[in-house]
Amino acid sequence: MTKLTQRLAALLEMVARLLRRYARGDQKVLVLGGVRSGKSRHAERLMTRHPEVVYVAAGLPPSEDDPEWAARVAAHRARRPANWRTLETSDLAKVLREASRPLLIDCLGTWLSRVLDEVGAWQQTEGWELRLDERLEDFLAAWAGAHVPVVAVSNEVGSGVVPGTVAGRLFRDVLGALNTRVAAGSDSVRLVVAGRLLELSEERAA
Repeated sequence: MTKLTQRLAALLEMVARLLRRYARGDQKVLVLGGVRSGKSRHAERLMTRHPEVVYVAAGLPPSEDDPEWAARVAAHRARRPANWRTLETSDLAKVLREASRPLLIDCLGTWLSRVLDEVGAWQQTEGWELRLDERLEDFLAAWAGAHVPVVAVSNEVGSGVVPGTVAGRLFRDVLGALNTRVAAGSDSVRLVVAGRLLELSEERAA
């Protein structure tokens, strides 16, 4: 294959990829990023084209015992458009199945932490692995069947040092696997690094 035909083939593949994305409208988007990377702001910008949006706050609600977390939540609330409705819940599967308006889920990392607590993972209570699998599979099935535009934000946790605790390693491993499954069922996957956006390839890792 000559260089010209290689370039032509690459160009045709790019056009085909763009046409596929345009046709499906990027109904499901996963936005990944580290702490303070700008991932939430990017996700919010993606939703500005919709007249009404349900913002799904999937983590723990703010607490008087944690003023720093409360301040972060307040900052997020302050920058949301007035026509957005906020829903605080850990039942993401139900929200996805019953949605009639576009959804912005922020974020899967804080949601997973909440779910791990609800199923007894931190205390290693009997049967927690089965309960966790059921919650994750229920969410993934609902994500696959989502019939409204939905953007999910999640933490990219696999690039740092190995956590020094069992709980930290559990969270990292489960969230990494969850991100991979969600990405596989998404129309678009974006990675935000230091405020810069990377559109991730559709090519699967071997």
